[in-house]
Order: sequence, then structure tokens, then C-alpha cells
Amino acid sequence: MSDGQFEFPEWQAPLEELILEFDRTKLPEKLQVAETAIYGRLQQLGLLNNGHREHEALYCALLVIKAISRERLGVAEGSWAKGVD
Repeated sequence: MSDGQFEFPEWQAPLEELILEFDRTKLPEKLQVAETAIYGRLQQLGLLNNGHREHEALYCALLVIKAISRERLGVAEGSWAKGVD
């Protein structure tokens, strides 16, 4: 999917790059970029009521990052980050 097809390209594009990356040496950097973009957007949205759909998408994206961390990088469940469940 190209940037023009994303509803929220500022964080969905880095997430897509992470999902499509299978080189273990590149994964940590891409994971960090995606995670930073997602948390940055969550901070921008704050408690705005009009961003409900995006908030939900952001939390789902964090679950994807958690799964990639666990399955591709072998990061232990308890050592992941920031309490996303």
C-alpha cells in the first residue's frame, strides 16, 4: 500500500515498512521509527473526542508492534514497552 492509500499516513507508512521488513538487523530501527510515530500521534490527539477511530487504529498498531517484537525479535512479553495489552 502506498502513502496515498493510507488514512493516517504519518504513522501507517512506518508501520507498513516494519511489517514488510524481515531482515532482523533492520527490524529494531524500523520498530523504533514506527513506535515513535504512533506514540507521537497519540500525544498529538490527546483526549480529543473526534479522533476515536484513529485512537482505535493506533492501539491496534501497537499490538502489531508488540507481536513483531515478540515473534521476530524474541523480545520477552514482560519486557516490551509502555503497557499495551
